[in-house]
Amino acid sequence: MAAEPSALEAEILDARRTISTDSYPMSLGELTGLYREGELIIRPAFQRLFRWEDDQKSNLIESILLGIPLPSIFVAQADDGTWELIDGLQRVSTILQLQGELPGFDPLVLESTKYLRELDGKRWEGAVGEALSEAQKRDFKRAKIDVKIIKRESSASAKFDLFQRLNSYGSVLTAQELRNAMLVAVDPEFVEWLQALATSAPFVDTVLISERERKEKYDEDLVLRFLFLHQKADVSTAALRRFNEKLDDAAQVMAAAHPDGTRAVGEVFERTFSLIAEHGGSDVFRKWNAERQRFEGGFLNTAFEVIAMGVGWCIATGETPRTDLVAAAKELWARPDMSTRFATGKATEQRLAKMLPIGRELMVEE
Repeated sequence: MAAEPSALEAEILDARRTISTDSYPMSLGELTGLYREGELIIRPAFQRLFRWEDDQKSNLIESILLGIPLPSIFVAQADDGTWELIDGLQRVSTILQLQGELPGFDPLVLESTKYLRELDGKRWEGAVGEALSEAQKRDFKRAKIDVKIIKRESSASAKFDLFQRLNSYGSVLTAQELRNAMLVAVDPEFVEWLQALATSAPFVDTVLISERERKEKYDEDLVLRFLFLHQKADVSTAALRRFNEKLDDAAQVMAAAHPDGTRAVGEVFERTFSLIAEHGGSDVFRKWNAERQRFEGGFLNTAFEVIAMGVGWCIATGETPRTDLVAAAKELWARPDMSTRFATGKATEQRLAKMLPIGRELMVEE
């Protein structure tokens, strides 16, 4: 008589059933054709993560022309049978851009590489000597790539988790870029809504971060943190432990509930930053120097966590938020614990556990 499976074996079998996959080798010409015909989808929110430099793109094209095997890409099969790209964005976008098939990007002009110095200045189309030859283009289109297909019966949460696993090994994406790419598999419209909040005038006017930080989606990370934390009841260090994982989980829940389930938090966000823009401006997210009687430096997470989260907490819970925000910011920096390294020298969980309660006390209108 066969032995009963162990508890571990039962968990393995059950987990395997949440992901159904297939594998299919295809030529780059076929892959391009699927994209051109709308059967391979790269969501706009995902496409904006394409940020390889030209030398990286040229190195990929060199590998293809030299016949070096390409790593697999992963697609999720939608209910209508189309494929949505969830891993392999940089490679697929480079392949499309070279051929002039990627909207929003000029056709790729190649650079010299380690083994193919004569690639310098070459492109897909152009005059003789400027473009790849017909033979080279045929070789390129016939090169194979392995497509791993996450079939339609797989759950959205399983797709989300898989993408996270795939991109946890030396990924060059920032935490929010990675999170956005995962969320596309849950609801791409949620990602676009998140980006709309991050580009709203009151938020942009008050949260003054660098262009590099915006490019790396730090503004969207701040928006998501606000949506998650401003009304969270338990903000103890224990409740916030492994914060990035909790933020990932919360983002997935919000994406699954969008749009009806996110309407209320979106309204709180809009009211919060409209109030801050009107009554405080960007200064309230900077450090107050009492000796020099001025706000100094750039945007600070700690001030954001106190002022923005505190105002949001008031609005969400029915309290009346203060409107003398500049005075509130000065009071914040007059606190003894803000003159220590605590505000900037602690782990995220410890800092949040300290700052969020301060904001909920400080920002209530008395």
